[in-house]
Amino acid sequence: MALRPDRNEHLTDLSFFMNETAERGIVVVHSTGGSGSAMDDANAKVISPVTTVSGKNPAGLLLNDVVNLDLTRQHINFAKDEMQQGGKVLLLRRGWVVSDQISGTPTVGAKAYFTVGGQISATNQDSLSTQIGRFLSIKDADGYAKVDINIT
Repeated sequence: MALRPDRNEHLTDLSFFMNETAERGIVVVHSTGGSGSAMDDANAKVISPVTTVSGKNPAGLLLNDVVNLDLTRQHINFAKDEMQQGGKVLLLRRGWVVSDQISGTPTVGAKAYFTVGGQISATNQDSLSTQIGRFLSIKDADGYAKVDINIT
């Protein structure tokens, strides 16, 4: 579980596909192949930043778990907010969340950046990452912190 239910989703976006599995709470970036402009354009893809944050533009914070299930044997568990790999994902563009996808030890008011792997950090890796918001708390005993997300 990467996100707690206490959150404020001010602006969300449901226009991107994701072709890899991922856990909710990470920051995803636009695919280098480009993103389509139509609502169901297959070129509108997001990925998890796996190698570098340099030149990557954040698309939003992932609000669904993306799973790869054999749908001939079982159903998607929509109660757990799962989406099948290759389908549309819900991204948070503005609002706040309580997440455990936090790297390092943030302080209250520190700028929030995304890291390789999509975690949120108070440290800008090699000054190459884009700011995605601010920390509204420190980590609690379970490793969760409140983060204000503002991806324009």
